[in-house]
Amino acid sequence: MESGPAIFAGAAFALFGAALLAWTGARVLHRAPVAHGVSPTTSITLTALAGVSFLALGVWCFGRI
Repeated sequence: MESGPAIFAGAAFALFGAALLAWTGARVLHRAPVAHGVSPTTSITLTALAGVSFLALGVWCFGRI
């Protein structure tokens, strides 16, 4: 009964993290700004860190099943 919310949360976090990493990678490959008004290095680093964190959180949720 408790695995339902864990599956939903894991899927949501994993999908968001993967999409954020894919979007950041596409922006970097096209040399487009990731965040306007912010240093490119800072925005790429923080966005990639957030994407990896959400992906890891999703994997952790799936591990709790």
